[in-house]
Amino acid sequence: MANLMDEFEALLTESFEMDTPDEGTVVKGKVIAIEAGQAIIDVGYKMEGRVDIKEFANPGEAPEIAVGDEVEVFLRSAENSRGEAVISREMARREEAWDRLEKAYADEERVEGAIFGRVKGGFTVDLGGAVAFLPGSQVDVRPVRDAGPLMGMKQPFQILKMDRRRGNIVVSRRAILEESRAEQRAEVIGNLTEGQAVDGVVKNITEYGAFVDLGGVDGLLHVTDMAWRRVNHPSEILTIGETVKVQVIKINKETHRISLGMKQLQEDPWDLVAGKYPLESTHTGRVTNITDYGAFVELEPGVEGLVHVSEMSWTKKNVHPGKIVSTSQEVEVMVLEIDGTKRRVSLGLKQTQRNPWEVFAEQFPEGTEVEGEVKNITEFGLFIGLEGDIDGMVHLSDLSWDERGEEAIQSYHKNDIVQAVVSEVDVEKERISLSVKALGGDKFAEAVGGVKRGSIVTVTVTAIEEGGVEVEYEGMKSFIRRSDLSRDRAEQRPERFSVGDKVDVRITNVDAKTRRLGVSVKAREIAEEKEAVEQYGSSDSGASLGDILGAALKSDD
Repeated sequence: MANLMDEFEALLTESFEMDTPDEGTVVKGKVIAIEAGQAIIDVGYKMEGRVDIKEFANPGEAPEIAVGDEVEVFLRSAENSRGEAVISREMARREEAWDRLEKAYADEERVEGAIFGRVKGGFTVDLGGAVAFLPGSQVDVRPVRDAGPLMGMKQPFQILKMDRRRGNIVVSRRAILEESRAEQRAEVIGNLTEGQAVDGVVKNITEYGAFVDLGGVDGLLHVTDMAWRRVNHPSEILTIGETVKVQVIKINKETHRISLGMKQLQEDPWDLVAGKYPLESTHTGRVTNITDYGAFVELEPGVEGLVHVSEMSWTKKNVHPGKIVSTSQEVEVMVLEIDGTKRRVSLGLKQTQRNPWEVFAEQFPEGTEVEGEVKNITEFGLFIGLEGDIDGMVHLSDLSWDERGEEAIQSYHKNDIVQAVVSEVDVEKERISLSVKALGGDKFAEAVGGVKRGSIVTVTVTAIEEGGVEVEYEGMKSFIRRSDLSRDRAEQRPERFSVGDKVDVRITNVDAKTRRLGVSVKAREIAEEKEAVEQYGSSDSGASLGDILGAALKSDD
């Protein structure tokens, strides 16, 4: 009997343990009624509890609950003061949610939720029973000013961190967007081909170009690909929000970078350049840029040429181009060279004006007198400023007939006005030679113009010296050495002459270089005698002829 009682008790206890759920666990129950906004749930073992029906609502949705539904609830306590079980759907959902979320976190899967509140540094998200924190930086790809439209909306999130013990979950909406953006980007890029023309919207403008949205993917339109002409800043051509037609120039499959161009869809002005701008033709252009080595001149939009510093001016050498032209100035230029492959035009500015050396040579032929200011004095001569902004040079040797160049140059100073004669113009070498001493002609050349070696002329004695006699012929000084004063040794005395005496002499030498005349009385006497013998024969028998010849031979020695 006792055994039976023990068995019965054991069975009873077992049934009690089986049917009476533990407090603090999730139990299954059945909705038996709905009244006054609450659901009455039978959780078995003659236990019922009440739950507010709003606890059955998913985030952003109306509660869905009906009599007869089986639900899971959290049993907080088996009995309250009213003899009812204290149950909670919220807490059951939370436990359920944590299990589900931990699994999703482990599997790196997305979870559904809804943003329902704002807290410091971000928002709260209901993940179907568990509350998570959404940091402000994780809401969107770009900072969001107003999160109002996102509130209460069911959407996917990625779990970044979770700690069940502390009840902490951190989620991100941005990670989902970036992923879908990457997918969308890959899809858009997959549909693009190099060379294709597409429409895009200008999203952003920088110094070096503009970013154009091609429908979920951005491409860079570099400033050099916007137009054939030089563009200083992209804002000259584009505005943000504007729709533009662009060509896909390059797609980098690895980085997913897309390069775009606008000018590629327009006619390349270079295709027509050679025909439009033949060599040596002149055109008017506008200076667009000035550098140390020259100036860029735009002939038409998209066609620019360089005027190298050496082609800017005939006369201004080693001057910065900015001193000759200024930006935006209209200038006349000549086409010197066209390189279609390098897209380069070489232009000349000086070629549109005449070469000033040519002009000078025409206006002032050799032998013409000119006047100019002394610009510079150097060890080898004077530089004189002439018409047409060019210089001529007077060499030391061309300063004076009588003085040495080094002495003659001492009497000149900078800014003096000087007259000179043009002696040579070398257009090729851009050189003009001038002569000051040639002014008023060449006295020596004029004086000895009709005189040759062997001529007999009359000179005037100007000074008597021990070694000979100084004489003058047509203003040119000469010196007769003692030995040349007479054939006769006894007569070779300078003192037998007086200043002012007129003496006939024979010209023995004309040296144009040293500007000296060689004259001799002796040579004249010998020549006269020789002539006499030839004409009249000898008076006496050979004696006097012997004398004559003897004297002549002696003088030759």
